[in-house]
Amino acid sequence: MVFARLNLTDYANKVINVIKARFELKDKSEAVNKFVELYGDEVVERDANDKYVQKILDAIEKHRSKYKDRRMTLQELDKLCGIDV
Repeated sequence: MVFARLNLTDYANKVINVIKARFELKDKSEAVNKFVELYGDEVVERDANDKYVQKILDAIEKHRSKYKDRRMTLQELDKLCGIDV
């Protein structure tokens, strides 16, 4: 956990207070974290977790066992992983 001291503009303070009230959070720290959860993906991609990586590896192994040396296209990989593009 990182501790930070923030200087907020009046507008930023209002936004944080609205998020705090809307999601019934205890303090502004939770409100800032909620705001980042809601809008952070627009700025920074999340790291893939181990469970997701294992799912991809399992899909690739399943494809290899079924089709041997045939190469998988990206569209086939997306279909196996249930990703609609």
